[in-house]
Amino acid sequence: MRVIEVEQPGGPEMLTVIERPDPVPGAGELLIRVAAAGVNRADLLQREGHYPPPPGVPSWPGLEVSGTVIGRGTGVDAAGWPDGLPVAALLGGGGYAEQVTVPVGQVLPVPAGVDLVAAGGLPEAVATAWTNLIDSGRLVAGETMLVQGGSGGVGSIAVQLATALGVRVLTTAGGPERADRCRELGADVVIDHRTQDVVAAVHEATEGRGVDVVLDVLGGGGLASNVEVLATGGRLVVIGTQRGATGTLDLMQLMAKRAYVTGSTLRWRTVEQKSRVIADVAAHAWPLIADGRVAPVVHTTLPLDQAAEAHRLMDSGAVFGKVLLTP
Repeated sequence: MRVIEVEQPGGPEMLTVIERPDPVPGAGELLIRVAAAGVNRADLLQREGHYPPPPGVPSWPGLEVSGTVIGRGTGVDAAGWPDGLPVAALLGGGGYAEQVTVPVGQVLPVPAGVDLVAAGGLPEAVATAWTNLIDSGRLVAGETMLVQGGSGGVGSIAVQLATALGVRVLTTAGGPERADRCRELGADVVIDHRTQDVVAAVHEATEGRGVDVVLDVLGGGGLASNVEVLATGGRLVVIGTQRGATGTLDLMQLMAKRAYVTGSTLRWRTVEQKSRVIADVAAHAWPLIADGRVAPVVHTTLPLDQAAEAHRLMDSGAVFGKVLLTP
């Protein structure tokens, strides 16, 4: 099969098409023919040499795919996972390929009416948004949250999920067009970070109270302002480091607000931990996709052999939602 390997750490030109043996599913695994692979910022970090795959995971990038079941390992029920079943899967790596194997606990059937290719952008984004908003952020209906970067792959899903759960959603976006699209996804208030002071805009929109949860992709560069916009008892959940991995934290302000800061990644969790996340997604978030309240947001789809162009596009900052690669 064809895969996209990283020749050596560097720019997008380091992504190249090579041949690898077709994978064989092990015990408890499914074999999937890939219809689409989602491109995530973690893939860009891996390409640059900053985010190596966990042990036992293929060396090429790709944390999520959609496709059809074409085989099973021992212990997997063929009746529940028949050949031809459309599925989406959360991976530890190796999605930039024509076929993948994945533990069955990390696989979700694609709901009827959801485009199979578009579904390739759902598993990582939905699982990340769900586990961080609900498990880490303890977000509940009636609260208010700020999504830093509502136009991103995770952000565009988080806006929809929170809206569907009865949360008042504030989000940031760059420029009027992207702001309008965030409103279409359900955001109540959109702050144009290019022309507005985000902290002042949040305080104005919340009458000085602040927000209960911040879902943040900025990292160190946004740490101080994110703590500043938290309400008393607020929760800052960090899922990205687009503005650096280190920052200055005003502990007195944090203590005065009785707030907390947490962060997480999915990739390095165990199979059992990821399976629990996917089980929660299947029970609570996937029905929102099935009934159309949450939908994949696809910026563009490119052939697998144009993975370098996909990474350049991601680096450009012009993407709204997900870029997908199709074998």
